[in-house]
Amino acid sequence: MSIWARISEFLTTVPAGALSNLIEAIRTVFEGDPELRRRVAFSIAMIALSAKMAKADGIVTQNEIRAFQQIFIVPNEEQRNVARLFDLAKQDVAGFEVYAERMASLCGSGRPNCVMLEDILDGLFHIAKADGFVHERELAFLRRVAEIFEIDDTHFETILSRHAILGENDPWRVLGLDRGTPFADVRSRYRRMVADNHPDKLIARGVPEEFLAIANSRLAAINSAYETIERSLRPA
Repeated sequence: MSIWARISEFLTTVPAGALSNLIEAIRTVFEGDPELRRRVAFSIAMIALSAKMAKADGIVTQNEIRAFQQIFIVPNEEQRNVARLFDLAKQDVAGFEVYAERMASLCGSGRPNCVMLEDILDGLFHIAKADGFVHERELAFLRRVAEIFEIDDTHFETILSRHAILGENDPWRVLGLDRGTPFADVRSRYRRMVADNHPDKLIARGVPEEFLAIANSRLAAINSAYETIERSLRPA
Protein backbone atom coordinates (compact mmCIF):
# COMPACT_ATOMS: atom_id res chain seq x y z
CA MET A 1 0.00 0.00 0.00
CA SER A 2 1.38 3.41 -0.99
CA ILE A 3 2.12 6.14 1.55
CA TRP A 4 -0.80 8.14 0.13
CA ALA A 5 -3.19 5.25 0.56
CA ARG A 6 -2.07 4.84 4.18
CA ILE A 7 -2.53 8.56 4.81
CA SER A 8 -5.98 8.54 3.20
CA GLU A 9 -6.97 5.52 5.27
CA PHE A 10 -5.70 7.25 8.40
CA LEU A 11 -7.50 10.53 7.69
CA THR A 12 -10.86 8.77 7.41
CA THR A 13 -10.56 7.94 11.12
CA VAL A 14 -9.89 11.55 12.18
CA PRO A 15 -12.94 13.69 12.97
CA ALA A 16 -13.21 17.13 11.36
CA GLY A 17 -11.57 19.87 13.39
CA ALA A 18 -9.13 17.50 15.09
CA LEU A 19 -6.01 18.84 13.36
CA SER A 20 -4.07 19.44 16.56
CA ASN A 21 -4.65 15.83 17.64
CA LEU A 22 -3.24 14.26 14.48
CA ILE A 23 0.26 13.66 15.81
CA GLU A 24 -0.99 11.83 18.90
CA ALA A 25 -3.25 9.77 16.65
CA ILE A 26 -0.26 8.93 14.45
CA ARG A 27 1.66 7.72 17.50
CA THR A 28 -1.18 5.39 18.44
CA VAL A 29 -2.20 4.06 15.03
CA PHE A 30 1.36 3.40 13.80
CA GLU A 31 2.94 2.51 17.15
CA GLY A 32 4.18 -0.86 15.87
CA ASP A 33 5.84 0.52 12.74
CA PRO A 34 8.22 3.42 13.57
CA GLU A 35 9.39 3.82 9.97
CA LEU A 36 5.86 4.13 8.59
CA ARG A 37 4.97 6.45 11.48
CA ARG A 38 7.81 8.81 10.52
CA ARG A 39 6.77 8.83 6.86
CA VAL A 40 3.11 9.47 7.64
CA ALA A 41 3.98 12.11 10.25
CA PHE A 42 6.30 13.92 7.85
CA SER A 43 3.72 13.85 5.07
CA ILE A 44 0.86 15.15 7.21
CA ALA A 45 3.08 17.83 8.78
CA MET A 46 4.11 19.07 5.35
CA ILE A 47 0.53 19.17 4.09
CA ALA A 48 -0.90 20.89 7.16
CA LEU A 49 1.91 23.37 7.76
CA SER A 50 2.16 24.17 4.04
CA ALA A 51 -1.51 25.13 4.10
CA LYS A 52 -0.98 27.28 7.18
CA MET A 53 2.12 28.83 5.60
CA ALA A 54 0.18 29.73 2.48
CA LYS A 55 -2.52 31.36 4.60
CA ALA A 56 -0.12 33.24 6.89
CA ASP A 57 -0.25 36.42 4.80
CA GLY A 58 -4.05 36.30 4.62
CA ILE A 59 -4.54 34.79 1.16
CA VAL A 60 -3.70 31.53 -0.62
CA THR A 61 -2.51 32.34 -4.16
CA GLN A 62 -2.42 30.14 -7.25
CA ASN A 63 1.40 30.32 -7.17
CA GLU A 64 1.39 28.90 -3.66
CA ILE A 65 -0.99 26.14 -4.69
CA ARG A 66 1.30 25.31 -7.62
CA ALA A 67 4.31 25.27 -5.28
CA PHE A 68 2.42 22.88 -3.03
CA GLN A 69 1.74 20.64 -6.03
CA GLN A 70 5.42 20.68 -6.99
CA ILE A 71 6.26 19.12 -3.65
CA PHE A 72 3.32 16.74 -3.47
CA ILE A 73 2.65 14.47 -6.41
CA VAL A 74 -0.62 12.94 -5.28
CA PRO A 75 -2.40 10.15 -7.22
CA ASN A 76 -5.83 11.20 -8.50
CA GLU A 77 -7.62 8.68 -6.32
CA GLU A 78 -6.01 10.10 -3.15
CA GLN A 79 -6.40 13.82 -3.86
CA ARG A 80 -9.74 14.18 -2.10
CA ASN A 81 -8.42 13.19 1.32
CA VAL A 82 -5.25 15.24 0.92
CA ALA A 83 -7.36 18.24 -0.13
CA ARG A 84 -9.52 17.69 2.96
CA LEU A 85 -6.51 18.06 5.24
CA PHE A 86 -5.13 21.03 3.28
CA ASP A 87 -8.50 22.83 3.41
CA LEU A 88 -8.89 22.11 7.12
CA ALA A 89 -5.45 23.54 7.88
CA LYS A 90 -5.71 26.64 5.69
CA GLN A 91 -8.86 27.94 7.41
CA ASP A 92 -6.56 30.19 9.44
CA VAL A 93 -3.14 30.24 11.10
CA ALA A 94 -4.51 29.75 14.62
CA GLY A 95 -3.21 26.65 16.29
CA PHE A 96 -0.14 26.13 14.12
CA GLU A 97 2.17 26.43 17.14
CA VAL A 98 0.52 23.54 18.99
CA TYR A 99 0.68 21.44 15.85
CA ALA A 100 4.35 22.32 15.24
CA GLU A 101 5.21 21.48 18.85
CA ARG A 102 3.61 18.05 18.53
CA MET A 103 5.42 17.48 15.26
CA ALA A 104 8.73 18.45 16.86
CA SER A 105 8.16 15.96 19.67
CA LEU A 106 8.57 13.12 17.16
CA CYS A 107 12.29 13.91 17.04
CA GLY A 108 12.60 13.13 20.76
CA SER A 109 16.20 13.40 21.92
CA GLY A 110 17.25 14.24 18.34
CA ARG A 111 16.54 17.92 18.89
CA PRO A 112 17.85 20.62 18.55
CA ASN A 113 18.45 20.99 14.80
CA CYS A 114 16.64 17.73 13.99
CA VAL A 115 17.25 17.07 10.30
CA MET A 116 13.72 15.80 9.62
CA LEU A 117 12.34 19.09 10.96
CA GLU A 118 14.77 20.95 8.68
CA ASP A 119 13.27 18.98 5.77
CA ILE A 120 9.83 20.27 6.76
CA LEU A 121 11.09 23.84 7.11
CA ASP A 122 12.67 23.65 3.65
CA GLY A 123 9.29 22.66 2.21
CA LEU A 124 7.66 25.61 3.95
CA PHE A 125 10.24 27.98 2.46
CA HIS A 126 9.39 26.58 -0.98
CA ILE A 127 5.73 27.51 -0.42
CA ALA A 128 6.56 30.91 1.09
CA LYS A 129 8.68 32.13 -1.83
CA ALA A 130 6.24 30.96 -4.52
CA ASP A 131 4.98 34.52 -5.11
CA GLY A 132 8.50 35.81 -5.75
CA PHE A 133 8.88 37.34 -2.30
CA VAL A 134 8.16 36.42 1.30
CA HIS A 135 5.61 38.46 3.21
CA GLU A 136 6.76 39.64 6.62
CA ARG A 137 4.01 37.55 8.25
CA GLU A 138 5.22 34.47 6.40
CA LEU A 139 8.80 35.09 7.55
CA ALA A 140 7.55 35.53 11.11
CA PHE A 141 5.65 32.25 10.71
CA LEU A 142 8.81 30.49 9.49
CA ARG A 143 10.93 31.90 12.32
CA ARG A 144 8.36 30.81 14.90
CA VAL A 145 8.16 27.30 13.44
CA ALA A 146 11.98 27.11 13.47
CA GLU A 147 11.99 28.25 17.11
CA ILE A 148 9.47 25.53 18.03
CA PHE A 149 11.55 23.00 16.09
CA GLU A 150 14.61 24.15 18.11
CA ILE A 151 16.47 25.11 14.96
CA ASP A 152 18.91 27.72 16.24
CA ASP A 153 19.31 31.20 14.74
CA THR A 154 22.55 30.41 12.92
CA HIS A 155 21.07 27.31 11.33
CA PHE A 156 17.92 29.20 10.39
CA GLU A 157 19.99 31.86 8.65
CA THR A 158 21.74 29.09 6.69
CA ILE A 159 18.37 27.77 5.51
CA LEU A 160 17.15 31.30 4.76
CA SER A 161 20.21 32.05 2.64
CA ARG A 162 19.79 28.75 0.77
CA HIS A 163 16.46 30.00 -0.52
CA ALA A 164 17.86 33.44 -1.43
CA ILE A 165 14.63 35.23 -0.56
CA LEU A 166 16.27 38.38 0.77
CA GLY A 167 18.37 39.18 -2.28
CA GLU A 168 21.53 37.42 -3.44
CA ASN A 169 22.35 34.41 -1.33
CA ASP A 170 25.68 34.27 0.49
CA PRO A 171 27.44 31.04 -0.56
CA TRP A 172 29.39 30.94 2.70
CA ARG A 173 26.20 31.15 4.72
CA VAL A 174 24.54 28.49 2.55
CA LEU A 175 27.28 26.09 3.66
CA GLY A 176 27.12 27.35 7.23
CA LEU A 177 30.70 28.62 7.17
CA ASP A 178 32.46 31.85 8.07
CA ARG A 179 33.76 33.83 5.11
CA GLY A 180 37.44 33.03 4.57
CA THR A 181 37.27 29.47 5.93
CA PRO A 182 40.22 27.47 4.47
CA PHE A 183 39.22 25.74 1.24
CA ALA A 184 40.08 22.29 2.60
CA ASP A 185 37.46 22.85 5.32
CA VAL A 186 35.00 24.19 2.73
CA ARG A 187 35.41 21.05 0.65
CA SER A 188 35.03 18.82 3.70
CA ARG A 189 31.87 20.62 4.77
CA TYR A 190 30.46 20.44 1.25
CA ARG A 191 31.07 16.70 0.94
CA ARG A 192 29.46 16.07 4.32
CA MET A 193 26.38 18.10 3.39
CA VAL A 194 26.01 16.26 0.06
CA ALA A 195 26.30 12.90 1.84
CA ASP A 196 23.78 13.92 4.51
CA ASN A 197 21.28 14.88 1.82
CA HIS A 198 21.59 11.78 -0.33
CA PRO A 199 18.08 10.43 -1.11
CA ASP A 200 18.79 7.23 0.84
CA LYS A 201 19.56 9.29 3.95
CA LEU A 202 16.34 11.28 3.62
CA ILE A 203 14.21 8.18 3.18
CA ALA A 204 15.88 6.61 6.23
CA ARG A 205 14.84 9.55 8.41
CA GLY A 206 11.22 9.47 7.26
CA VAL A 207 11.04 11.56 4.10
CA PRO A 208 8.80 9.70 1.61
CA GLU A 209 10.16 9.16 -1.89
CA GLU A 210 7.37 11.33 -3.26
CA PHE A 211 8.88 14.42 -1.60
CA LEU A 212 12.49 14.20 -2.72
CA ALA A 213 12.00 17.37 -4.78
CA ILE A 214 12.70 19.19 -1.51
CA ALA A 215 16.08 17.48 -1.26
CA ASN A 216 16.91 18.12 -4.91
CA SER A 217 16.31 21.85 -4.44
CA ARG A 218 18.51 21.86 -1.34
CA LEU A 219 21.32 20.00 -3.11
CA ALA A 220 21.16 22.42 -6.02
CA ALA A 221 21.67 25.34 -3.62
CA ILE A 222 24.54 23.54 -1.84
CA ASN A 223 26.25 22.69 -5.15
CA SER A 224 25.86 26.24 -6.43
CA ALA A 225 27.31 27.71 -3.23
CA TYR A 226 30.32 25.39 -3.35
CA GLU A 227 30.99 26.14 -7.01
CA THR A 228 30.79 29.90 -6.33
CA ILE A 229 33.29 29.66 -3.47
CA GLU A 230 35.58 27.41 -5.50
CA ARG A 231 35.61 29.89 -8.41
CA SER A 232 36.30 32.81 -6.08
CA LEU A 233 39.36 31.04 -4.63
CA ARG A 234 40.71 29.82 -7.95
CA PRO A 235 43.92 31.67 -8.96
CA ALA A 236 43.36 34.20 -11.75
